[in-house]
Amino acid sequence: MRLLAGLLALTTAAAVLTAGQPAAAADAWTETGSDRARPLDESQGLTSVEFPAGSPNRYTGIGTIPVGVSTRGWNHVGDPDASYDGHYVEPYQRDSGGAKMFRVQAPGGGWSEYVHTLSPGEASNNSWVAISPDGQWMLAGEWGTMTRLLVFPTPGANPATSPSANLPQAATVRLDRAVRDVQGCDFSGPTTLLCSSDDPEGSLFGMTKPLLQVDLSAPAGASDVFGRVTALRRLPTRSGCTGDFETEGVDYDRRSGTLRVIVMSPGFCILTDSRTYRFTRG
Repeated sequence: MRLLAGLLALTTAAAVLTAGQPAAAADAWTETGSDRARPLDESQGLTSVEFPAGSPNRYTGIGTIPVGVSTRGWNHVGDPDASYDGHYVEPYQRDSGGAKMFRVQAPGGGWSEYVHTLSPGEASNNSWVAISPDGQWMLAGEWGTMTRLLVFPTPGANPATSPSANLPQAATVRLDRAVRDVQGCDFSGPTTLLCSSDDPEGSLFGMTKPLLQVDLSAPAGASDVFGRVTALRRLPTRSGCTGDFETEGVDYDRRSGTLRVIVMSPGFCILTDSRTYRFTRG
């Protein structure tokens, strides 16, 4: 009995120690280049679009918010995503809170809006969306230090959704470690997310501005799943100015295997040398 108790104590101590250490990196991402990020219309997020063929990459920023949307209070747009069949989704929030809005362009070009009434305890921030590879489910995140990601049916693509009805939260991704100030996520595989964190403290993973990988225990859907979080590397912060950089949206293009992350420069240099960095595995 005494031996069993000792073994149990050792096992518990080892588990606590392991939980406090960064997980081993599953992938290595090497910087391969960068492009200038314009502060008005490329400062919040980006996504590659597969359908229709030959479509350009899309970006969001304060300059991309339609006047008819901003005058109704939706004054912040986050990191968008597009399904492989051409449904394009932009996440919006407003100062008054109480709800989030997802603005959707269908493959045929028409726009519609889907509103989600906040659940008890849900933050009003709507920083990003990531559409699952099957197109039916959409993940979204909240600002601050969080141990979860939210799962919704993809508005417009999932037949259970309607612009005339509240968009309900379907499930939760329960993270094994806390994350802070996630600004964008994108699927790089059926159960793998790559996420950009604007974490300014560095206490969670031993680095500020980390690129994170979240491995899901099962594909996202109507039931809760678990997510294992790994810090892969620190994102670049290079500028002619000193001060606080802001890590923004992320995009993974499966056609080329290219990962892109927006990093906005501090001070005046936000106008001159903000960058969208490119990475590939290896």
